[in-house]
Amino acid sequence: MSSSAPPVLPVSNAPPPSASGGAVAGSEAPASTPALRSFINNISDYLRHGLEQRRPWSELVDRTAFTKPESFSEATLRVRKNYSYFRVNYYAIVSVILAVSLLTNPFSLILLIGLLGSWTFLYLFRPADRPLVLLGRTFSDFETLALLSALTVFVVFLTSVGSVLVSALMLGVAVVCLHGAFRVPEDLFLDEQDNSQATGFLSFLRGPAAVAAAAVPSVTARV
Repeated sequence: MSSSAPPVLPVSNAPPPSASGGAVAGSEAPASTPALRSFINNISDYLRHGLEQRRPWSELVDRTAFTKPESFSEATLRVRKNYSYFRVNYYAIVSVILAVSLLTNPFSLILLIGLLGSWTFLYLFRPADRPLVLLGRTFSDFETLALLSALTVFVVFLTSVGSVLVSALMLGVAVVCLHGAFRVPEDLFLDEQDNSQATGFLSFLRGPAAVAAAAVPSVTARV
């Protein structure tokens, strides 16, 4: 009598996890990383381009060009003309005053950096398909926006950040107005500057804004 062979069971060999799996997981990294990098690079490029438009500092501090204005109207006219010519230099002066004020108040600087980082990574450059999860709780886009807005109000109005920023800006504006009122603008060439006001220093904001809108189209859909 012949013995029957045991039945053969189908066996499925699962392929071992390969490096490609890790690559796929790695490819699911937040899409905000390249968008943020592109945004920062464009801001750097446009800032560099804007600083190249600054006037020589020797013209700004030329002692022979300073006289007392004869009237308030003359002072305001000087301020307008000097602002049109030294616009980039004035922005640089205000930025330096603001930076020094924040550096001399490290607590306010830390709070401001934390606030900007929260808006950047938790809302602006966070993928729309990845909700915010904190302490095991999932927050919707509206709840995230509400939390960040409340945090902004708290940091700006209930800490020293607001007073530091306002004081620095007021000091910077006062310095600019004083310089513009006492600097005689007759020796300045304003024609080409008047024709290029649309492409002034603050035009660098349009480039990064366009890049951010293209890189993170879901941001506008959250609002």
